[in-house]
Amino acid sequence: MHRWINLTLLILFPISWFAPLLKAGLLPLFKLKEISVLTGLQSLWGTDIFLALVVALFALVAPMAKTIGLALLHWNMASPRLAPGLRLMGKLAMADIFLIAIYITVAKGVGVGRLEVAWGLYLFTACILASLWVGFRTEKTALASANR
Repeated sequence: MHRWINLTLLILFPISWFAPLLKAGLLPLFKLKEISVLTGLQSLWGTDIFLALVVALFALVAPMAKTIGLALLHWNMASPRLAPGLRLMGKLAMADIFLIAIYITVAKGVGVGRLEVAWGLYLFTACILASLWVGFRTEKTALASANR
């Protein structure tokens, strides 16, 4: 079952990149602007290329590399020696969720404007957590078959 969930993540991750993570605005009276992973990257690219590259690594490259690597392992198209690298990719992907949580906390603490969490943040978080679970199950299954 975990390999089918992993294949589903190949579709859900890109959807989560376009989905609104946050809704932000300066004053409560004005319409809130939706911010997604990709619009955030576009904005960062204009102001801080290094940070944009770091976020792209955490939000785009790491989760997809791990998902593709796990798919290759599940379908016996890659060596089990790939597993430690995939574990690292999973940790890098989870770092993005913590960065977003810190930004939300800081923005709400400053009290300038309005910030709301949108459905895309939950989708993106669910994708990352599902990917961690798939990685855990894959590792456990690989250990069980190695001990036979």
